[in-house]
Amino acid sequence: MFHFTITHHDQSSSARTGLLHTPHGSIRTPAFIPVATQAAVKALSPAQIEEIGFEAVLCNTYHLYLRPGSKTVQKLGGLHRFMGWNKPIFTDSGGFQVFSLNDGLCTVNDDGVEFKSHIDQSKHLFTPEKSIQLQQQLGADIIFTLDVCHDFNADYPTAKKAMERTHRWAERCWKEFQRENQKKGIVQALYGIVQGGKFKDLREESARFIAKLPFQGIGLGSIFGEPKAPTLEVLKWMMAILPHEKPKHLLGIGSVDDIFNYVELGVDTFDCVLPTRLARVGYVFLRPESRGKVRNKFRTRITNARFKEDKKPLDQHCGCYVCQNFSRAYIRHLFKAKELLAYTLTTHHNLFFFQRLMQEIRESIENDALGRMKKKWLK
Repeated sequence: MFHFTITHHDQSSSARTGLLHTPHGSIRTPAFIPVATQAAVKALSPAQIEEIGFEAVLCNTYHLYLRPGSKTVQKLGGLHRFMGWNKPIFTDSGGFQVFSLNDGLCTVNDDGVEFKSHIDQSKHLFTPEKSIQLQQQLGADIIFTLDVCHDFNADYPTAKKAMERTHRWAERCWKEFQRENQKKGIVQALYGIVQGGKFKDLREESARFIAKLPFQGIGLGSIFGEPKAPTLEVLKWMMAILPHEKPKHLLGIGSVDDIFNYVELGVDTFDCVLPTRLARVGYVFLRPESRGKVRNKFRTRITNARFKEDKKPLDQHCGCYVCQNFSRAYIRHLFKAKELLAYTLTTHHNLFFFQRLMQEIRESIENDALGRMKKKWLK
């Protein structure tokens, strides 16, 4: 029930539009996937997410394993019923949180990674097999292999060791995935993850290795680096090798310029907490025709004093519910009064911004105009 159909290729780049078919519906690609870390997109209901136009969300295995527990979610009908979302769901492997929330103090060996819960400091072990079992209990449509996450700028020996371990874990994940599917008839898609740090030979080796395994899609891992030019090069190395026909998901990337650059290379889906996390501290995204002389290209902070009596909407060129009904002054007041509605309104607006961006990117690809759109947005 899972398959990917490419519907159009951009004439001047490797960008493409497509349909990612899952048991819970199809996703039009390229697509931005909002993060519902603990089975909720913070500050919004599933009905609001659907109203904005999103066709999928991503939940986090690490957090749901610790609370309320993957078996609890399974007993309650799986993630779709548990959170009241009937469209496709991604779950990550939990690996990124295991490594990042433990300040690098987790214990990693060939068997798996041992870590302490950030909630109560209890000890836990994630193995490749357990990560797959947890994700199958959660019941997402698209799941990921457990990989060894590390800093993009790690040295060569560290990146090589992490890549080799990631490959061994990928094989174990696939075997467990197949075993559980044969036993229980679970209908899911498993994505393998490419690693290798900032090194060309390692990224190419990892891309070849993951491409040879029968994964339904490919995850592109640990692309967090500054400046951005080296990360773009890393993506080019991988995309030149990975199978064209398989969907590619870039984990944890959500800035506007990155989305344009990576869509041009053929990436199909993205997830990131950026629009929701920034919304909760008062940052709102602005379209290029609205940003004026704002120092940051695409956002401004609504809590600034200059908005105290501003009658205008957050973005005069945005058609979202928030911009149609509320002023900058009102939303600034909500933040100053510590009203929870502030989080809802800014999150709604920011996610609408990204959904509209992706819709316009898809349309520009279909009209062979992605280059012109990128130039307009990033000038």
